Amino acid sequence: MTLDIAKIRARTPGTQHVAHLIASGAGLMPQPVIDALQKHIALEARIGGYEAAAQEVECLDGVYASVARLIGATSREIALVENATVAWCHAFYALPFKPGDRILTSEAEYAANYVAFLQRQKRDGIVIDVIPSDVDGALDVSALETMIDERVALIAITWIPTNGGLVNPAAEVGRVARKHGIPYLLDACQAVGQMPVDVTALGCDFLSATGRKFLCGPRGTGFLYVREPWLVKLEPAMIDHFGAPWTDCDTYTLRDDARRFETWENAYALRAGLGAAVEYAMDLGLDVIQERAWQLADSVRARLREFPGAVVRDIGREHCAIVSFTIDGRDPRETVMKLRAQGINIGASDPSSTRLDAEARSLPTLLRVAPHYYNTEDELDRLFNALATT
Repeated sequence: MTLDIAKIRARTPGTQHVAHLIASGAGLMPQPVIDALQKHIALEARIGGYEAAAQEVECLDGVYASVARLIGATSREIALVENATVAWCHAFYALPFKPGDRILTSEAEYAANYVAFLQRQKRDGIVIDVIPSDVDGALDVSALETMIDERVALIAITWIPTNGGLVNPAAEVGRVARKHGIPYLLDACQAVGQMPVDVTALGCDFLSATGRKFLCGPRGTGFLYVREPWLVKLEPAMIDHFGAPWTDCDTYTLRDDARRFETWENAYALRAGLGAAVEYAMDLGLDVIQERAWQLADSVRARLREFPGAVVRDIGREHCAIVSFTIDGRDPRETVMKLRAQGINIGASDPSSTRLDAEARSLPTLLRVAPHYYNTEDELDRLFNALATT
């Protein structure tokens, strides 16, 4: 299967206005996603919000099945939430920890996750242990194995960090977690939408993701996967009468599916857009999406190696569709704004977003380029011509 890039770009309106090279921040929405959003908003305006949700209930409920197919799960294992951080926190804060319990995480862990570790360290007395990286910069699975003892209560890692092209060995970590019966929480925020994802192959118990990045869905959408056996074990840190119906005056009863992590009120237009984004990505094919996006990213790295003063900062043996770099004498934030004024969108990543990795490697603020399947080599030419003259 190959991608018809001309057709894809015609169905992605933003490509007619900007060279959008930062899908790691927010991908460009294709027309089917825009149509789904606008259709539901128009229906709400015409007949009312409750009535629109009731009329479109089959389509809206079908989003659970779509997300489940995307990652190889079942609909019962999916909760639809506002973003990846909310999804991750729902799983993390539902897990019971006692003083002395250990959490094992990676050097590339994202700031939102790590501050949650720190809060539970302060509140519950847990211990945070960081798994060393191997010589290439990825999580060292052999080192992880040596760190396992009876006090390890959770392995929680970021599959692909926000600040570069590293791809951590998520499936290998899953095999260690399953071998020792340890819960495994995987942050797949930057992975879903740019590559195939199979929760069974990954061996994770929980997976969090967003709709807005490589999946090219609307902002304000995300989802949580909870492996079936955990659905009867975990009580969410916060509940309402959707996730836990009030069954009599003194009793509530938790739902028996992952929707126990949801609340009653939802942005249904956004949900419709998320469903359209998932179906669109699966129609294109995640294998070919990955091949296209990663090839473009490799092209960026090759060009950067020839660009005066540029240093590629990506680590690991395997590199994804996120490219991190610096250019001597260039202020990253200023560079981003100058390029934006020319209709070229890239991003920057501050050390505080991945502090352990940034401090270990003495990283400054990095520039980020994250091409996706809808980008072209001509757009890369525009980027490098602009960098040469800006």
